[in-house]
Amino acid sequence: MWTKRKMIALLSGLLLFVQQSSFAATAKTYQVTGPIVELTDKVIVVQKGDERWEIARDENTKVKGALKVGEKVTVHYRMNAASVDTKAGASGSDLKSSKK
Repeated sequence: MWTKRKMIALLSGLLLFVQQSSFAATAKTYQVTGPIVELTDKVIVVQKGDERWEIARDENTKVKGALKVGEKVTVHYRMNAASVDTKAGASGSDLKSSKK
């Protein structure tokens, strides 16, 4: 027979498992601040010092306020791999031995 204590323990354990797996799948968030130098519906370009930061955006990008060229903004973004190409002969063991 399930007791109240056993049910709470089981649910607590399940909640911790679900919570940990959801955090593991989330990529780190970065930010860049500066004036907008270019703006389209697909790209926002921010000037930070001597560097131009070109960041893609789409209809799911949350925007607080009005975007316009010259406006100072802080853009929060994540880095996601678009593709990965492996190179023949560059296995993990080869890389470790070349560092020595």
